[in-house]
Amino acid sequence: MEDKLVTLAMLTYAKAQILKNVLENEGIETYIHNVNQIQPVVSSGVRLRIKESDLPRALKITESSAWLSEEVVGGKSPKVEKESNKVLVPVDFSNYSMKACEFGFNFAQNMGAEVVLLHVYFTPIYTTSLPYGDVFNYQITDEENVKNILHKVHEDLNALSNKVKEKVASGEFPNVKYSCVLREGIPEEEILRYSKEYRPRIVIMGTRGKNQKDIDLIGSVTAEVIERSRMPVLAIPENTPFKQLAEAKRIAFITNFDQRDLIAFDSLIAALKPFHFSVSLIHLSDVKDTWNEIKLGGIKEYFQKQYPDLEIHYDVVMNDDFLNSLDNYIKTNHIDIITLTTYKRNIFSRLFNPGIARKMIFHSDTPLLVIYGRPS
Repeated sequence: MEDKLVTLAMLTYAKAQILKNVLENEGIETYIHNVNQIQPVVSSGVRLRIKESDLPRALKITESSAWLSEEVVGGKSPKVEKESNKVLVPVDFSNYSMKACEFGFNFAQNMGAEVVLLHVYFTPIYTTSLPYGDVFNYQITDEENVKNILHKVHEDLNALSNKVKEKVASGEFPNVKYSCVLREGIPEEEILRYSKEYRPRIVIMGTRGKNQKDIDLIGSVTAEVIERSRMPVLAIPENTPFKQLAEAKRIAFITNFDQRDLIAFDSLIAALKPFHFSVSLIHLSDVKDTWNEIKLGGIKEYFQKQYPDLEIHYDVVMNDDFLNSLDNYIKTNHIDIITLTTYKRNIFSRLFNPGIARKMIFHSDTPLLVIYGRPS
């Protein structure tokens, strides 16, 4: 029988190259699919495929590869005990970056915070500091090329800063303190590193949202940050119909009845203290089960005692066609923001079950707020 290919992981291009090298050193043939041929370095969401018969061995190797562990992000960075009063907005000079800036500036004004616009650029010379040094086989080592890249990055950042200044001057953006930060590296790693070092109140990132060409690119930078960040992350699709969180009147909070959801809910209320909204508690279920409704009712009662002024509803959404069911629920109930909790998951589940947040980020035009559920 023919040994068919299976997808081992969906990763950013840089990580896929490193894992390919690791596996091939162990004699496992690997193939990378969905690469952006024009700019392979910035391609994200590539599939790393192997022969089905190699899967058990590849899994063992993957589990023991330290580079894939969440703990390596940021290395030994200075520990900031308290959250800083910063709103982090990673930017890449696209239209949806500007949408994230708009939300970031308005959020900062409501919170009395300052905005940090972070841009991460990648130069071929950077690859020499990655593990397994020569896996990229770049032809470009010319210093002139690196200078050109840097020149272009600075030009783009100045153009963005000028655009922001114009919007502040015209009153489109509120006049809050902001700064621009430039870092070199792989975007998601540097965003996570900055977040770990400075502990911003929230990370606000733009996404293309629904019906875009790269709707199926699971490994996008935003999805990767959402999955691994310890700080709240707000993903703003380009077509979000409102301009700031103050306009959000109804928030859906997806719960699995896990104790960590209770902690995350407290974080949600604390994070959005200045804003006024009602909350819909949602549980996704495969089967109709009265017990789920009883549990939801119990959670509602608990939250109602904790937050007597908060209007709370609850519903079970059937999970048979999860994304469409959720879409219908959002439209019917006029949900402005979806909130869910992400827990620290092991490598196996990160690779093979991309999680609700990743699926939703490419499916919906509704902003997604993801809060890390710290262990109790």
